[in-house]
Amino acid sequence: MPLPATSVTRDPVRQFSVFAENRVGRLYDLIGLLKDNNVHVMAITVLDTTDSAIVRLIVDDPDRARELMVNNDFPYTECTVLAVEINDEGDLKEVLAALLEAEINVHYVYCFIKRPGGKTALVINAEDADVAAQTLGNHRFKILTQADISR
Repeated sequence: MPLPATSVTRDPVRQFSVFAENRVGRLYDLIGLLKDNNVHVMAITVLDTTDSAIVRLIVDDPDRARELMVNNDFPYTECTVLAVEINDEGDLKEVLAALLEAEINVHYVYCFIKRPGGKTALVINAEDADVAAQTLGNHRFKILTQADISR
């Protein structure tokens, strides 16, 4: 039986995975492009490989970011992720405990740099995002929508 639509499934947080060649200044160019066009990076992590890097980004204006990357030759993929508000490192353990209890595999986690309102949040890429969101909601964690992180 499918889960009922929630605000999270109607307005999910969008993550861009940008593929950048491994050369000096490429990350600077990407971040500069976004900043110069009033797109704010809310969360970021970089996975470095021998030939290239994957820059995972959450931004406050995904539509504008998408347009900028297409028009400026930054290849990317896009997916939805969970964004979960936490209060402290103790909540991190509780978030992971809730996902473990529901037997949901976590692929990766990283933190927001900033959020409107200044609260801490995690980006979580999980095996089953809908069940993960429901599980965390049942444990009284706030699951954020794209509107929650947009300026």
